[in-house]
Amino acid sequence: MVSKVSVKQQPLGENKVELKVTGMSCAACSTKIEKKLNRLEGVNKAVVNLATGKAAVEFETGKIKVEDLVKLITDLGYSAKEAKEEVGERNKETERLRREFIFSALLGSPLILGMFLSILGIDLPILHDWRFQLAVATPVQFIIGFRFYRNAFYALRAKAPNMDVLVALGTTTAYFYSLYNAIFQELKPGMIMKDLYFEAAVMIITLILLGKYLEAVAKGKTSEAIKKLMGLSPRTARVIREGVEEDIPVEEVKVGDLVLVRPGEKIPVDGVIVEGDSAVDESMLTGESLPVEKGTGDQVVGATINKFGAFKFKASKTGEDTVLAQIIKLVEEAQGSKAPIQKIADRVSGVFVPIVLGVAIFTFLLWYLLTGEINRGLISAVSVLVIACPCALGLATPTAIMVGTGKGAENGILIKSGEHLEMAYKTTTIVLDKTGTITQGQPGVTDLIALNGFSKKELLRLAATAEKRSEHPLGVAIYQKALMEKEEIPEPDEFNAIPGKGVSAKLEGEEILIGTRKLMIEKGVDLEETETVLTRLEDEGKTGMLMAVNRKLAGIIGVADLLKDSSKEAVLQLKKMGIETYMLTGDNQRTAKAIARQVGIENVIAEVLPEEKAGIIEKLKKGEKVVAMVGDGINDAPALVAADIGMAIGTGTDVAMEAADITLIRGDLRTIAQAIKLSRKTMSKVKQNLFWAFIYNIMGIPIAALGLLNPAIAGAAMAFSSVSVVTNSLSLKRLNLKGDNNGKTKN
Repeated sequence: MVSKVSVKQQPLGENKVELKVTGMSCAACSTKIEKKLNRLEGVNKAVVNLATGKAAVEFETGKIKVEDLVKLITDLGYSAKEAKEEVGERNKETERLRREFIFSALLGSPLILGMFLSILGIDLPILHDWRFQLAVATPVQFIIGFRFYRNAFYALRAKAPNMDVLVALGTTTAYFYSLYNAIFQELKPGMIMKDLYFEAAVMIITLILLGKYLEAVAKGKTSEAIKKLMGLSPRTARVIREGVEEDIPVEEVKVGDLVLVRPGEKIPVDGVIVEGDSAVDESMLTGESLPVEKGTGDQVVGATINKFGAFKFKASKTGEDTVLAQIIKLVEEAQGSKAPIQKIADRVSGVFVPIVLGVAIFTFLLWYLLTGEINRGLISAVSVLVIACPCALGLATPTAIMVGTGKGAENGILIKSGEHLEMAYKTTTIVLDKTGTITQGQPGVTDLIALNGFSKKELLRLAATAEKRSEHPLGVAIYQKALMEKEEIPEPDEFNAIPGKGVSAKLEGEEILIGTRKLMIEKGVDLEETETVLTRLEDEGKTGMLMAVNRKLAGIIGVADLLKDSSKEAVLQLKKMGIETYMLTGDNQRTAKAIARQVGIENVIAEVLPEEKAGIIEKLKKGEKVVAMVGDGINDAPALVAADIGMAIGTGTDVAMEAADITLIRGDLRTIAQAIKLSRKTMSKVKQNLFWAFIYNIMGIPIAALGLLNPAIAGAAMAFSSVSVVTNSLSLKRLNLKGDNNGKTKN
């Protein structure tokens, strides 16, 4: 059964809005907007994400309005509005970039062709005529390239120079210097290629537009997880109102409606089955391919698929309250957040463009002073301006975070923010709660030891009969075991619960007793040779229940909180990853150690009161350990908050999931290793992206300053650096989380 995924409610007086920001071209843009927003009175926190083009702002409703936030961003030269589902708008922008690139490429192709032919020693007079070059370059420079001028103007007005300033300055310099040479030096056709750089300006703009187009396409793919989730919900639901079936839009389903689902159909909203049974494919929610058996009283989740039987259920959650809607909200928030490592790029980008402008001016002056040639200095300076755009730097972290959190959601791992994704990869120690986390949280029969001529089948049938009316968890476990074995369980003639000791019942004149040693001794039952068996069961963490028929010992039934099937394998995977494991429980030492032995945990902290759990976590953290706590209950919430990373089991309580940083929807402990593996691989991609973004500029700027780089080639390198960063992040989509988790390195 899948529990509700909680989303934190905003405190009274505090609100949160997500704004779609258009016009950002590089990290300098997002950094500037973020700084300005955070300085506004009434804004508690603002995060601007270049990859998603969104600003998430938490603010005090009494002090500032959304309109004020939009106005500030607009005044900085960008446009902003409240973000809804903007897939259509993103597609329009991608299509606009495609058209502009094609137009620029078609117009500029004669100049580019002329440049390559000239290199090969082939001269076509028309292609080298400065009038023809001017006619071709002008619309590219000022019509197609207008976006760079507009954005540069606003950036300079806001005292936040960005990529557009560098491109506008570089291409304008190349254009007007070429125009000056053409007019004032009266250059003639066939003799002008040496001092004209129209083709460089055109090629820079064309290649940057190509880079931006490819980047937009790639960035669209980073949010595919969200689009997939949004596309899962069915459009209609079949409800029964006043005895009449009708198909209605899923948006019109109300809480309390009776909904009919047939085989093969998607379940429209969340609810509880009231009639019928089936198997439901919940893979979209948990990543688990096997269908889950469902019957009366079981919860079903919207967008999951009914595989076989038909059933009716009562709608309990609709619209934004459904599990799917809340998962989408969590993933969107995580994708819009920043990891701490992003601060490096933000700090650099804040001062990067002014430094580049200084380097370009210095390059020009140095070349001119050393050689006396304006041409050499100008082209080197333009190359510096063009190659230094910090686009890749701004995309390095957010694109990897987007793909990583999306990949997690597809596999039933909900990560609340980039900060938590980054922290998870540093985890050195995992603390596991016992009940409901390592174990199933409910008792089950483990041993049937028949004595004095009774068979195991007879022992189970009589015990289940005696416990049929019992409400005690151990009694219910025995009854459920008999149902699973398809035993016929008659109704007892008499039933009596004996508090703290057990039960007594009568069936067809026979007296049945089930309970403790004390009960058996009081009833005069001979317990000879039972002590060894009872001690063995207790050493294994089990409770031994004695059973007698007509005051004669019939057998011993072992009952225990059963281990989850995945627990032992999960602990083994964590060990292989080099992570230390602890078990934290309120149970006694004997039971705790027995459970720990079964799953392979050496570190056991037992007999801990709920209020002491957080203190234990704090002590472990003082030992220079990065501690992750995994739990499922209300009593685990303080420990989940105290840990460096709190992981909640998705089948647990809403309180635990509210307190946690990562929710493991399936309740399968193997997803702990998967979450850490995902974190390690994502951070590896972030570091690779940042490394290449920094190295690209560290190497590219000196090469350009030394005059070894043509401006057009610099433009191509700058454009494709951004594409390479996004493509590297997208490679995370191929990560197999369910494969081998043996890697010990945090690469």
